[in-house]
Formats: sequence, C-alpha cells, structure tokens
Amino acid sequence: MIKIKVIKTEKDYEEALKLVEDLMDRDPDPNSEEGEQLGLLSALIQDYETTAFPEQLPDPIEAIKFRMEQAGLSPGDLIPYLGSRSRVSEILSGKRQLTLEMVRALEAGLGIPAKVLIRKPDSENSTEYQSWDDRLVTEMGERGYFGGISLKKYSRVELLKNFFLPVGSPAQLVGMARKSHYRSSPLSDKHALAAWAAYVFKKANKIKMAKKYHRGTVDLQFMQKLARLSVKDNGPILAQEYLKERGIVLVIEKHFSKTYLDGATILINKDNPVIGLTLRYDRLDNFWFTLMHELAHLSQHYDSGISLFYDEIEGIKTINLDENERQADALAEEALLPRAKWEVSPARLIPSSMAADSLANELGVHVAIIAGQIRHKGNKYVYLNKIVNAAKVRQYFTNIEWDK
Repeated sequence: MIKIKVIKTEKDYEEALKLVEDLMDRDPDPNSEEGEQLGLLSALIQDYETTAFPEQLPDPIEAIKFRMEQAGLSPGDLIPYLGSRSRVSEILSGKRQLTLEMVRALEAGLGIPAKVLIRKPDSENSTEYQSWDDRLVTEMGERGYFGGISLKKYSRVELLKNFFLPVGSPAQLVGMARKSHYRSSPLSDKHALAAWAAYVFKKANKIKMAKKYHRGTVDLQFMQKLARLSVKDNGPILAQEYLKERGIVLVIEKHFSKTYLDGATILINKDNPVIGLTLRYDRLDNFWFTLMHELAHLSQHYDSGISLFYDEIEGIKTINLDENERQADALAEEALLPRAKWEVSPARLIPSSMAADSLANELGVHVAIIAGQIRHKGNKYVYLNKIVNAAKVRQYFTNIEWDK
C-alpha cells in the first residue's frame, strides 16, 4: 500500500519522485487504484515544484523568435505588430526595446504573454541557465560532461554555456516544436533531456564515420536483417557496428534522474543520423524494441522537418500517442514479430516458454525479443518473466558506469 502525503520538504519530494518512477514502471491503467495514485502524486509534485522552483521567464527576444519558429513566420510577418521592416530588425537584434503598444500587439496577435515581453532582454543569453537545478548540473559534472572544469572554479552559467556551445542552446535542442518531438513523461526534466541529447550528439561527433547515410537505407527488410543479429553472443555490439557501416551512429548513454527516457533519434546531421539509447531497463528485449523504434523514425520521418525525437518506450499508453509514434511502433513490431506470423502462432493463445522459443527459432531472433512481444501484444505482463529478465544488455557496454 503506497502512502501518499503532502510534499513539504525536499526529502518528501525525493520520496514522491521515487514512488512515481516505481508506479510508472508498472504502467497502471489510469482508472485503477495505482493509476489514480500516480495522478495524485504527479499533481502534488507539480504543486511543490511551482513553489520550490519559481518560474523562470524566457528572454523576450528569444520568446519572439521561438514563436516565429513555431508558427513559421518570417521577420516581414512581424511588421504589423512592430511597425516597419527596419524596426523589426532593430527589435530582433536587441538594438531597440519594445514599446507598450508593441507588447500589446504581440500579446494579442501572437499570443506571447505580456509578462514575458516586458522583461529586460538579457544581452548575454545567460538567463536560460539560471533556472537549472544544481543537482542536475552536479550530476552532469560527475559524469564528466564538463571535461576538466568544475563548479569549484566556474559558475553554473559558465559551465553550461561552455557545454552547449558546440551544439547550440538547450532551446534549440528541446524547445522548438517544429524541430523536436516528445514521447515522454510530463514529469521528465526538460533540462536533463537537453543535456543528455547534447552529450549524445557530442559523443557521436567524436566517432569517425567512413560512410554517409543514404536516405531510404533503413526499411523493414533492413530492420529484420539487423534483428537477426540478436541471436549472436554479442548481438548489441554487432548491431552498433552494422549501423556504423551504413552511416548511422548508435550511442549508449544512461538516462538522468527525473527522466524516463529510453531512446532518441537525432537528425541534426542528416549525413550521419544519431540514435541514442539509455538502457534504462537492463533487458535485451527493451534494447531491441527501442532500437527498432528509433530506426523506424529514421525510416519514416527522415524528411519530416523534425530533427529530434525523444522516446519513452515503456510507461506511455498507446492511446496517448500521436501518429508519428504509432507509425514507429507499428514498424518496430513488424520488424521483430510480423503480424502475419503472430496471427497464426500458438503463442498468441498460449504464452508459454515453449511457444516463444519455437516462434523465435522460426524468425531467427532472440527468444527474449519474442517473449517481450508476446507480453506486449497480449497485454500479459505476468508471463515469461524468467526469459525476459534473464536476458541482460548493459553487460555489453562496459565503458558506461552503470548504477548498481
């Protein structure tokens, strides 16, 4: 029985976060008792965060640029709100301050809150880093994200500015709706997601790639061929090498506290797309499904205009997914366990280890993958635990310091 109480202290807050993570791992039905507990805890956490971590308003100029990006506006489209083309240029470059009339026009016409627009612009663009949680910055330092520099010698803003300099600001990685896509918990720390994505991209850039990715390389046949590597003793490593030979970078980087991320597809450099996996669950079936899901994004959404997909594979109900995610899920499932095979398989009716093993042999993939698919397709998560939990994946990536 979970005891839920009002969050008054940081200790209460940490305990509530742990309870939420435990509940999300169980993927409860929203109408069940556990589902209602998850909803209540989420509300209590958000209420506490509103008080403990006051809202940090964005820079007004950055807010205008973000709204332009979001709505597909050009500088010329701002003339009705700001007065003239030259005045638009002066405002966007920070050479002229907004007047009260401009603030009212932008609020009414573009929906940018006046409380954001009346802030004094931050010429050094450091405001966006002021609201970053010290615990996150400390965790980044402990992981080596800042190289040889630390909080002992440099301020938080200096460290974060230096860290994001090669890849762009956190807003560029996370905040622009046309460039980023979320399939993640509303409780996930967006700053942590940005830090993780930036580090994955930086790690990928250090890998020497002999070939460029060619559009259309990844399709169902490609994914099915890749999945057959799962039966090899070092299948995940072979998959990483196989992708590299075709211009795709696979990076493993564990997730941050307060995030529930399983993987991401980063299409900032389309010559060498990056797939990042966290191995949040130390299970082979989760590795292969998440990898297939991200490859599905690469196959289906390469030219979609979205450059970053964040994906929480486990813990998000199908009913909440948008069309991009449904498409990626469908292709990933077809690559691992084709629907035609599933429809006639005895495993559909009897989710036994013998049926799973037989189907895995027929398809030429690891039995843990099939066990995971049987559990998912039949919504029968009480079955085949032994097979799923025995097949580990973190052991192949010894360069990561995994939590014990």
